[in-house]
Amino acid sequence: MEWPVLVGAVPPLADRRVDRPADRHLADAVAHAGGTGVMCQVLSGLGGVGKTQVAAALAHQVWNTGQVDLLVWVTATSRTAILTGFAQAAARVTGVDDTDPERGAAHLLGWLAEPHQRRWLIVLDNLDSPDDLTGLWPPTTAFGRTVVTTRRRDTALLTGRHAIDVDVFTPDQAVAYLHSKLADQPHRLDQADALAADLGYLPLALAQAAAYLLDQGLDCAGYRHRLADQRRRRLADLAPDALPDEHRSTVADTWSLSIDLADRLAPAGLARPLLELAALLDPNSIPTGLFAAAAVTAYCTTRLGRPVDGEDTHDALRLLHRFSLATIDDTGTTMRVHALVQRATRDQLTADQITASARTAADALIHAWPDVERDTALTEALRANTTALHATTGDALWTIPVRLTGWRRILARLVGFRPYEAHEVLHRAGNSLGEIGLVTAARDYFARLRVLAAQHLGPDHPNTLTIRNDLAWWCVQAGDLAGVATDLEQLLTDYLRVLGPDHPQTLTTRNNLAHWRGHTGDPAGAAAALEELLTDQLRVLGPDHPNILANRANLAHWRGHTGDPAGAATAIEELLTDQLRVLGADHPNILAIRSELAYWRGHTDDPAGAAAAFEELLTDQLRVLGPDHPHTLATRASLAVWRGRAGDPAGAAAAFEELLTDELRVLGPDHPDTLATGAAFAAWRGQAGDPAGAAAALEELLTEQLRVLGPDHPYTLTTRSEVAWWRGQAGDPAGAAAAFEELLTDRLRVLGPDHPDTLAIRHDLAAWRGEAGDPAGAAAAFEELLTDRLRVLGPDHPDTLATRASLAAWRGEAGGPAGAATALGGHVRAGGVGTASADPDS
Repeated sequence: MEWPVLVGAVPPLADRRVDRPADRHLADAVAHAGGTGVMCQVLSGLGGVGKTQVAAALAHQVWNTGQVDLLVWVTATSRTAILTGFAQAAARVTGVDDTDPERGAAHLLGWLAEPHQRRWLIVLDNLDSPDDLTGLWPPTTAFGRTVVTTRRRDTALLTGRHAIDVDVFTPDQAVAYLHSKLADQPHRLDQADALAADLGYLPLALAQAAAYLLDQGLDCAGYRHRLADQRRRRLADLAPDALPDEHRSTVADTWSLSIDLADRLAPAGLARPLLELAALLDPNSIPTGLFAAAAVTAYCTTRLGRPVDGEDTHDALRLLHRFSLATIDDTGTTMRVHALVQRATRDQLTADQITASARTAADALIHAWPDVERDTALTEALRANTTALHATTGDALWTIPVRLTGWRRILARLVGFRPYEAHEVLHRAGNSLGEIGLVTAARDYFARLRVLAAQHLGPDHPNTLTIRNDLAWWCVQAGDLAGVATDLEQLLTDYLRVLGPDHPQTLTTRNNLAHWRGHTGDPAGAAAALEELLTDQLRVLGPDHPNILANRANLAHWRGHTGDPAGAATAIEELLTDQLRVLGADHPNILAIRSELAYWRGHTDDPAGAAAAFEELLTDQLRVLGPDHPHTLATRASLAVWRGRAGDPAGAAAAFEELLTDELRVLGPDHPDTLATGAAFAAWRGQAGDPAGAAAALEELLTEQLRVLGPDHPYTLTTRSEVAWWRGQAGDPAGAAAAFEELLTDRLRVLGPDHPDTLAIRHDLAAWRGEAGDPAGAAAAFEELLTDRLRVLGPDHPDTLATRASLAAWRGEAGGPAGAATALGGHVRAGGVGTASADPDS
């Protein structure tokens, strides 16, 4: 007979085919074998990634270059197809045409094992079931080679064989492919990189999208617009009428067979509903623990009509992994699902199915959300999945039924109340942002949620009012104080009208309004408002309610800021006794109140006692919360501050340097706490004797804060203050005065004239004006400042006393050095180190 021999039809190479890492892996395997025989290679991956094309490229290469005497290509979608292909090959190479495919296949396997030194390649394309190859695996010889392409990742298939994972294109490859396909029509390439990302860099999707937009006369932006319109268009609607490159199916149909096969295996029927839930979540990071939640097992029990437990859902997730419909990481804790697999799955669901799945997924997210967010990676994933769930399910999370009975139902109809509410997970995701320090992101999140709540629920719905409350709170925490008072007062009016004076949310709004007063420079007004609120809360809630305990802590906090740190410490000590009785020693609120107590102890002229208390607290937080919890990291910052104030600035700088390393690892470089710690490290470096280094480091940090936080964020403004201060300490008092003058303009605009931070900037400006050679101007400025501090803070506040001392010093300086030395011996700076992270009160 004539050699070489080709059996079967090798698919042609795709137009504008892109070389892949898998191509190199195939070639490397041959080179590494050294001619002693190549282990069978299994190309596995998601349907549509181009496994067949990788195998076809190899087949064309070895055939065209004469590297094989026998090339057999078998479409291995069934055992029958494999037997038939093997029997045809046997007839060609042995001359015996056996009518029984089993015997024919046996003839081929026997021939392949013979020492005839004929070089051969067997390609088994698109193997659906490993069982179909039982007893049919070609032998390993020095001259033969087998390549299998499959979506399966079963251990039985991969063990003892060379597994090659075929992934999607890289972003650069995907964009280059689109440019190549549309090279003669560059006007169609608008948003090509974004389209490649939308399609998840899937080769099959990119090829079909290119064909579709060319057929329809669209550009990439136009295709993206249609792809995003999920309400009107399914994925199947965006496939070309004639598929390119001899594709066997559209993107939408590519995975249907895999889903059907996975759904047939034990636990039967469970793979599909879990994939439907996963299709609503974040494609990049789905915690597998979600699928063991009671909400999910109950949902699946109802779907299948039989009991389903966490072991069943675990096994079903492994099925999705084995069929390449999902990828579970090596730890088994995180799953990825390609975005187009998700889209194709969602396209098959009815509106009622999406609603039921969305509520189930939301319940699972809430179940998985820890009360104390120790694991930052987990809570970041939970927030990402909540965002994806909200984006993919439309109204589903806004239509949770509210059960109303009797007169409540009648009243609701009369006032037009909509009998549904937002799912709790929408609130939890936003508050989680703020609780880990991303206060600006929390503010922006609730601003968007407020608009949606008004649209879905109406302006007077309790959920809408709660979201407005959350928005106001995070605005205050982010330093965005403009207009908050008006919003809170209007919100309080609405709460009083809709829910009455004793409703918990009405009381919470009064609490937030009091905090706003304190943050805008009126600690006495805040304390008075909280004292009135406490009276009403005691009447409505009782003395041991968590809100009562929280309000007592808030009241002590603002009392301390009126200039009574001893009174604040005493109130906190009394509160701690009550909280220990109600909550227990390891409750997060207990740990928080211990932090507050240590802080006020420090401000009663006992920095060493504060440092010791923070050290004890840190030991307990490490045990209860773990080393990476935000509260643990914050306590380390406070401990460093009070260590420095107790006389060890070098120790404080070293502690902040260690903390910065950990926050970079845990929180990342752009987290507000990381930026604040960088500022504190620089400031304490200055206190330890390196003012020039402190100024330089703070200037670099300021650039990052402006980029991440914006010019008006409290941390940014504080860092500008520190830059100016250390510039003066490094020998440039005129530059310091000029910087403080610029900063004062912005403080006045953002915070107003009576805010403590504005008054502190005036104090620093006056001092550096004197250091720059104008003692008379400094004295005049301090005299004006003293008038305002007396009016705002009163005569006994520490800042007022500091201003008196500075005024005396600069009066003496203006009248002669001897007078200055007698009066003070140097100027005093209000607020000490004063960086955002350096001061526990920030």
